[in-house]
Order: sequence, then structure tokens, then C-alpha cells
Amino acid sequence: MKKRRFLALVMVLGIVAAACGDDTTATTAGGPQQSIGDGEGALSIVAWAGYIERGDSDPAYDWVTQFEADTGCQVDVKIAGTSDEMVSLMNQGGYDLVTASGDASLRLVAGGKVQAIDLARVKSWSTVDPRLQNAPWNTVAGKHYGVPYQWGPNVLAYNTKVFKTPPTSWSVVFDEQKLPDGKSNKGRVQAYDGAIYIADAALYLMTKNPELGIKDPYELTKPQFDAAVALLKQQKKLLLRYWLYPADDIKDFKTGDAIIGATWPYQTLQLQAAKVPVKEIIPKEGVTGWADTWMLTKRAPHPNCAYKWMAYASTPPVQARQALVFGETPVNPKACPYMDKLQKGSCAGYHLNAPASYAKSIRFWKTPVKTCGWGGRNDCMDQQAWNNAWASITG
Repeated sequence: MKKRRFLALVMVLGIVAAACGDDTTATTAGGPQQSIGDGEGALSIVAWAGYIERGDSDPAYDWVTQFEADTGCQVDVKIAGTSDEMVSLMNQGGYDLVTASGDASLRLVAGGKVQAIDLARVKSWSTVDPRLQNAPWNTVAGKHYGVPYQWGPNVLAYNTKVFKTPPTSWSVVFDEQKLPDGKSNKGRVQAYDGAIYIADAALYLMTKNPELGIKDPYELTKPQFDAAVALLKQQKKLLLRYWLYPADDIKDFKTGDAIIGATWPYQTLQLQAAKVPVKEIIPKEGVTGWADTWMLTKRAPHPNCAYKWMAYASTPPVQARQALVFGETPVNPKACPYMDKLQKGSCAGYHLNAPASYAKSIRFWKTPVKTCGWGGRNDCMDQQAWNNAWASITG
């Protein structure tokens, strides 16, 4: 498992406001590429580690070499460790594509760094999960600013020796309580380290405190936001740690120091492979999650190669290889048998063949902005407020 995206720490407020407060900015960010011919011989990509692999250690997981041979487009990749770094690199220019997460994609649209794509030129578009085709983190005013790539949920993992019966609510990580083994949950809980985790608290409060009127965990008025922040400050005394790296999360469950907490399916599968008594669930309140998008830069130097790559990257064999290297779920359901051929049981392990209700329970990451899409208001707390609050929570 390579390094996962870690949320942006700084946001330019004017750009954020433009993303949802001024449709003109977003819709004029760039029109669809009008013609696609032969590849230009090169392709430059800003990507998360593990997204562009040549299979140096295992040829079975190489999905770049074949593309280069088929198209003549030589791929060059610049690895970014955070969404902020991706946005910075895109601002510098010179790249063709970026694998943007939901906390960066609207910034790129609003900033005029990416262009709307011509879906007719992405032949594999019809294979993309329909639930992700018109996602609010990459579709603005009916225009598609990218091709969905991979996704994953932030699930609740628990030690089955402590919880003979699975927990059903996120209350077990947010509220101090006695657990089935007779001990308190204090000092035994794991939580994700990132400002976007505020949304997890807000999601829980949607059910616990309906009087707050939270309709979207990423669109919070100040009273709603303050309630989520207060809950997280209360939760801090329950935590063993905030984890940034999956390896830390895995280690704490292996030692038994952590017995419950927010995690990814990747960690669950790694722990189960190591015979650690851990399972995962989606609690009754639902979960948050991430979804990444291939986005084409407004002035892409190699647009033909970029379109060829977006189509290629959506095909089942590529989706399967990339999902297993990174530890997430393809947007192409037809990748399932390819995943199981490479790693038995991985299709189910990463919930690719789960019923539609599974994906519907996930609230995918979105950039927090001032415009509250659910009420026509303009007083929601933006990304800068989230970052400032997270510093006060974890500091």
C-alpha cells in the first residue's frame, strides 16, 4: 500500500468561493477538447504514489508499459503527497493530467486549471459506475471535468474478541462508554488525521442531534460546524492516536492497543491476512469516503495522449491492477474477475460487487465551501475554517 492522499492544509478563499458561488468561473474554465488524433509521443501526469506503475517488482502489476507500446505516448509522472501539492503543481503548469481527489477537484475547476472533457472521446466512459458519473466533486453546471478512477469508504473497524456482536453506530468512537469487555473505550480508539475528518463527526451528528439540521456533512453552518468541532475535541481523550499512515493503524490493531476506529478496507484486509481478529462495518449513520478523478489540464501539452490514457485507465485490467496496488475500489465493475484472478477474494474485499445500497451509504469527500448547496445560503464554513479548526483540535 502506497502513501494515501493527505488533505490540503491551505486553500485560497477566493478560489473556493468561485467554485460554488460563481458558476461563470467554473463553466468557463475550458471547453472540451475538439479533436483527438495521433498521440504526441509524451504524457505528463501528476499522480498519487501507486497510480502509475511499471511493475518493476512484479510485471503482473504493470499497466504503463503496454500503454506506451500501443500508443507511442511515453509516460512521465510527478508524484504528489497531498492534495495541496497537486494544486500547487497544477498552478505551475506543464502537465497533462492529474489524479485529483474530491478535496482538490473543485479548486482546479474554479481556478481554471482543468477543462471540461468530451465524453465521446473516452470510449470506456459507459463502463464507469453510473453512481459516480455525475459526481458533484467533478461535474459543474452539467459539464464533466474528468473521468472517475477509483474510490473507497472510511469504514469502522473493530476487534471481534472485544465486540462479539458488531457495533452498529459511530457512537463507540465519539462518546465515552463501557465496551463489551467491561473496559472503557478511552485510549483504545483510532481516528484519521485530516481536516476532512470533521465531516465524520458531522455525519454522526446528523443522526444523534437532528435538531442541528445538518443535511450535508461537508456543508456546515457555523453552529453545525461548532458542534462537530466540539465533538472532536471531546473525542480526543478517547484516542490512542490519529493515524496518517495505514501502517500505524495496522500496527495498533495488531498489538491490541486499538480495538475500534475509522479505517480503510486495505487495513482490514491486511489485518485479516495476518490473522488479527478484525472486521469492518458501515454503521447506521453511514460513512464518508474518497473518489479520485482523472482531470485534463486546460492547456495540456499532449491532449491526444491524455485522452488515450483516460480511456485506457478505465478498462477492467488496468482498473484491477491499480486497485490492488493502491488498495481501493475500481469505478469499472467489470474489473471484478480481473481482481480475483490477481488476488483471490479481492473483488468482495474491496466491495466492488457490493449491492447498490453500499455505495449509497457513502458520503464522498467534497471541498467545503461557503455556499450551502442544500439551502441557497452563503454562510457555510469553508476549507480554511476547517483547516484552522483541525489545528485547534489536534494541537
